[in-house]
Amino acid sequence: MTEFSAFPLPPEPFTGDSREVEAGACFDWLQQGWLLFLANPGVWIGCTVLLMVILMAISIVPVFGQIAAHLLAPLFGAGMFQICRRQANGDDAEIVDLFVGFRRSAGPLVMVGVFFAIGIFGLAFLAFLLVTGGVLGAAVTGRVAGFGFAFGSIMLAGLLVMVLSAPVIMATWFAPALVLFHDMKPVAAMRASFAAGVKNWLAMVIFGVFLVVALFFALLPLGLGMLLLLPIFSGAVYASYRDIFEGA
Repeated sequence: MTEFSAFPLPPEPFTGDSREVEAGACFDWLQQGWLLFLANPGVWIGCTVLLMVILMAISIVPVFGQIAAHLLAPLFGAGMFQICRRQANGDDAEIVDLFVGFRRSAGPLVMVGVFFAIGIFGLAFLAFLLVTGGVLGAAVTGRVAGFGFAFGSIMLAGLLVMVLSAPVIMATWFAPALVLFHDMKPVAAMRASFAAGVKNWLAMVIFGVFLVVALFFALLPLGLGMLLLLPIFSGAVYASYRDIFEGA
């Protein structure tokens, strides 16, 4: 027997390498998200309603509820990705797939949520300090000058939060998919996600702007637009993961 009898060789481990795509690729991602929704709208709407009810129930608890919601976000995100993958592979997706992150890779996904929560709440605390400082300055300096000082502090806080939140979002954008599908460690997954976001910054910016605008309109009719936006958005993010990582 020769050592060649050990074939077939196991595949090389996933390294998190990503590729650069064109800026217009984001529109293809959205189209794929729409097609995934049309393939099984009942499951998507059911998962969206269930997810929104769970998050609303958790968020009722002051402070701790908000923290818990951020910690669980990657687990539910992994569930939405699992639904996308099953549909993309031609399998029947089920509402129970929403909870796949609680059965597989729960620990690493929670750690991604921990880093995400630390980043978001850290930025919120920074904004609070800046706004508080502006209000105190307004009280000290008087009406006209004080109003300008306070307004400047609020604008500065908003600008800093917007700029500094971008790295946090990029680091957690693809992380749930990388953890769930490739068993990557949380830090390695977030590092790979951030690198992919930087490499494809223009496509991600266009995608993000479209998402913000769509979110504004989705929330207008009592939030009912989320029943459509969340499934399409989830499918589009999955499509972007497939395009950037599995196409590398």
